[in-house]
Amino acid sequence: MINKNKIINDPVFGFITIPNAFLYDLIQHPYFQRLNRIKQLGVAYFVYPGAQHTRFQHSLGAMYLMNETIKQLRFKEQDISDMEATGLLSAILLHDIGHGPFSHVLEHTLTKGISHEDITLMLMQKINAEYHEDLDIAIQIFNNQYSRKFMHQLVSGQLDMDRLDYLRRDSFFTGVTEGSIGSARIIKMLNVKDDKLVVEAKGIYSIENFLIARRFMYWQVYLHKTSVAAEKLLIKILERAQFLCSQGEKLFAVPALSYFIQQNITKDMFMTNDDAIKNFIALDDSDLISAIKIWVNHSDIVLSTLSQAFVNRKLFKVKRQELSEDIKADLIKNYVKHFKISPHDASYFFDIEPLSTSATYHRGSDQILILANNKSVIDITDASDMLDINILDKTVTKNYFCYYPIG
Repeated sequence: MINKNKIINDPVFGFITIPNAFLYDLIQHPYFQRLNRIKQLGVAYFVYPGAQHTRFQHSLGAMYLMNETIKQLRFKEQDISDMEATGLLSAILLHDIGHGPFSHVLEHTLTKGISHEDITLMLMQKINAEYHEDLDIAIQIFNNQYSRKFMHQLVSGQLDMDRLDYLRRDSFFTGVTEGSIGSARIIKMLNVKDDKLVVEAKGIYSIENFLIARRFMYWQVYLHKTSVAAEKLLIKILERAQFLCSQGEKLFAVPALSYFIQQNITKDMFMTNDDAIKNFIALDDSDLISAIKIWVNHSDIVLSTLSQAFVNRKLFKVKRQELSEDIKADLIKNYVKHFKISPHDASYFFDIEPLSTSATYHRGSDQILILANNKSVIDITDASDMLDINILDKTVTKNYFCYYPIG
């Protein structure tokens, strides 16, 4: 018999105990173990060298926070059965198994029209079939089809365990201390009223800090211009590889990567062809890195130059302005002359990149609700004397263009 009472030493939260044998088996599943080989922040390590943590670590952290939340809600006499608790823990543990290599970076390059959430659901359903429908409640919670709606809020909402972990964890590993949040205090303040997640009034300041930290992390880390330039470079490499394959070129790649660069994989193919899923779960960061290292010496000047740039950190430069037709024409002219390539091939050396943050917080069906001392429930922006909904609900867009520097 395998001892499944494991304790994991996590650098952010300390010792994490795996709550039961079923969750231990999920963690041991190949779909979940694959997350050990996928970086949480994609190519952000080009900016923050410490950002080497993985989706595996993040998912374990989110499970830990969910377990702490369940304990807290039970302490406040919220009735959560053992089956519901396991469903919540399973849903948050598996919420990211649909991520591809480098997390979000290649989500719409390797595949078209299918999100990581779609793939996550497909993989959860496959695991459920293996485990004799033991993931039924977890899948219902994940899909917001479970009768107790507050449970979906804990998995995917404006104050979910996903966000509470990634803000703490990403702040820790990047060293961006402004992004740190008081996740323990937020959890202590959580409660449920009328099947909605609420925060007790004493937690208002922690929620204010949470929203401000999230906005800060987006511009300082997730949308950092140099990180975006590295992402764009990686995307251009894959697009060039896909183009060359469409022209009959045979490129070095592991079989799973070859599957995706040799054909246009769509959502329909995922839904109807087991090969798409089988190859997807065989892919991780190392497959792309190994291919790019080989492509450095490829005879195609575009692929080799971009690959060398990625390996040696000669990233795209970024300018905060719109790419006018005159600037575009000059860039193409310079690349054509420098590399002796066609205008089409020159287009791989630059791109437009408008960066947008969605609303930091918006009123809607999934509000952050404050439970006042008189037991009334009000929106955080009404309860706070600091937060301005007109600012928090605003989408901010900054226009950039990226280009390969010559010389």
